[in-house]
Amino acid sequence: MLRTFLNGIFRENPVLGLLIGLCPTLAVSVSLKNAVGMGAAATFVLVFSNAIISVFRRFFPAKIRIPCYIVVIATAVSIVEMVMAAYFPALNAALGIFIPLIVVNCIILGRAEAFASKNGLLASMADGLGMGAGFTLTLSLIASIREVIGSGKIWGITLTSFYSPQGPVKPVSIFVMAPGAFIVIACILGFIQWRKGRAFKKECGSCSACGMST
Repeated sequence: MLRTFLNGIFRENPVLGLLIGLCPTLAVSVSLKNAVGMGAAATFVLVFSNAIISVFRRFFPAKIRIPCYIVVIATAVSIVEMVMAAYFPALNAALGIFIPLIVVNCIILGRAEAFASKNGLLASMADGLGMGAGFTLTLSLIASIREVIGSGKIWGITLTSFYSPQGPVKPVSIFVMAPGAFIVIACILGFIQWRKGRAFKKECGSCSACGMST
């Protein structure tokens, strides 16, 4: 169970490992508040839909299983949307169309088909929780970088000015625009691949089987 949960955070992180769910990741990661809100909403939908699909998977006709999954996911999204509209109106307005669009998020439908439809209740809930946690942590990381560099704030709180030998460093506004999201996620993915490459070379060393050498 723990391994299934951790799998969604590390090995099969939906954004940094599987490269899915990138649209909401790039769109809502302007601020940490938005990122946490979107991550929490997606996590609830993942756990709820995985649980329902796992329990009733044998009752879904094979030929129409995907529409059945979408109905379950849409129900979870409707619950989230109504709760956010009632108790977190400002966050709901900030996230806008991206809350209803969770219905077609590749992460949600992908886990329903790849995992929940083939595994038991507890394992499916652990998978949903792990995937949601991985998604939320990645969103929060990207949003924190963008918000600090792009606006000099974090969670809406203005930070003390950064200083260099030439004087105060002003926020770089491109990081709170669409190109900034691509720059940040590209740098994170590049760093991950660099670390993987170093680890592979260290583990492999000189190998006569593949002809590689360090």
